[in-house]
Amino acid sequence: MKLNPRATAALRRKLGAKVVLTDEASCYAASFDSSKISFLPEAVIKPRKEAEVGVVLTLANRHGVPVTVRGRGTTLTGAAAPMAGGWVIDMRSLADIRIETDAGLAEVQAGAVVGDIQRAAEAQGWFYPPDPSSKEYCTIGGNIACNAGGMHGGKYGVTRDFVVALRGFLPTGEAVTWGTATKKFAAGFNLRDLWIGSEGMLGVVTGAVLKLIPQPAERWTLLTSFKDEEQALTAALALFRARVQPAICEFLDADSVRCAESATKQAVFAGQAGRPVILLELAGGKSEVRELKRTVLAWAAEQATAHRAAKTRAEAEQLWAVRRKCSGAMFELGDAKLNEDVVLPMRSYLAFIRFLAALKRESGLPIPTFGHVADGNLHVNIMYHRAIPAEERAAEKAVQRLMRTVVELGGAISGEHGIGLAKTPFLRIQHNAAEVRAMQAVKTALDPQGILNPGKMFDVVRIWKFAREQVKLPWDHK
Repeated sequence: MKLNPRATAALRRKLGAKVVLTDEASCYAASFDSSKISFLPEAVIKPRKEAEVGVVLTLANRHGVPVTVRGRGTTLTGAAAPMAGGWVIDMRSLADIRIETDAGLAEVQAGAVVGDIQRAAEAQGWFYPPDPSSKEYCTIGGNIACNAGGMHGGKYGVTRDFVVALRGFLPTGEAVTWGTATKKFAAGFNLRDLWIGSEGMLGVVTGAVLKLIPQPAERWTLLTSFKDEEQALTAALALFRARVQPAICEFLDADSVRCAESATKQAVFAGQAGRPVILLELAGGKSEVRELKRTVLAWAAEQATAHRAAKTRAEAEQLWAVRRKCSGAMFELGDAKLNEDVVLPMRSYLAFIRFLAALKRESGLPIPTFGHVADGNLHVNIMYHRAIPAEERAAEKAVQRLMRTVVELGGAISGEHGIGLAKTPFLRIQHNAAEVRAMQAVKTALDPQGILNPGKMFDVVRIWKFAREQVKLPWDHK
């Protein structure tokens, strides 16, 4: 790793020692994200004003210093790990939130926590739907960087569907604004959407204007159980064919349910332990939800082996325990996890679940799977033990086969986590050579010095070969 002491000293003179940190503790804390793969940076910059981000990038571009941008580091892919060293810009201090009540817009800075944005919107009668599981920790800048989704994606969409405008800085340090706080904008190329999902490689987002929607007047939650995974997904498809569009529709396979039941010390449904479940929530106007409830209850009576509806929001929270507990509880199956957020078209659901059953048998590894069945975004968790080389090899072989099969079935290797480091071996399974060259050309055009988040996306990194830091992060599941 090349060091840049003169550039770092110059930056400290410009912004001050309280903004530009070089102590060991600060650099270590910024050296990894939720992938827990550590690369020490030379300095951590904590800007107090958006303009200071431009100062950092101007100097970095002049001296060729690598720059990685991070919010709170919740990403699972290594996208916020400073692989090339250099400088890390920590955006957490830029966290202002302002709700435009009449227009239904939120003007936010990149370091604002998504859960805080949702609460600010709700206080004014508005709703911001994208809700990654780490929403109480993750920042809107990070959500924009990977086009985050969440459980509401099937009905409402993902982050891109709610970004009206962006502001920030090019890698050269020049300030730019993509779009305005208006409902329409058709002036020039749509570079706003190019930045969304670019994982901090094309520019640095410092602020955004987000679209809000009216707060749903009514919500209703139903938990259903099925004999096996095929029956559960067949039932889900029947529900969608009936033109029911739940606000949330979550699928948990039998392994995921067994993990949650082990963590909670009780069966989801008495006498039906270890059966796959679908957990759904309806949301909308009171008459709309009332009408849909009749359809959904008739569906559950016909398709499910058991079902239980929540009469209150408190009961709904109890039903959600199985979904919240399953991921963290998976570590009883192994001390390492390859967590892949693949996406399948609905027509491929049954073929994919059959493939997973075969993959479990052939690999000899547990592969609990859960996710957002309303939009096909499934989290496939390949569990293994690091100290057992045969299991590590089996996991590597399984993830390669998983990604090839997903693409063959018409799907995507990532729905909301992005590429980062973790999915670099699979980018060329998804994209042909011409497509990759086009993306690289865009990167070169906007970042000619290659300073922003180098080593990500295009360079193949086998993340499972790296040692992980033995740390517990605040958002790690209990």
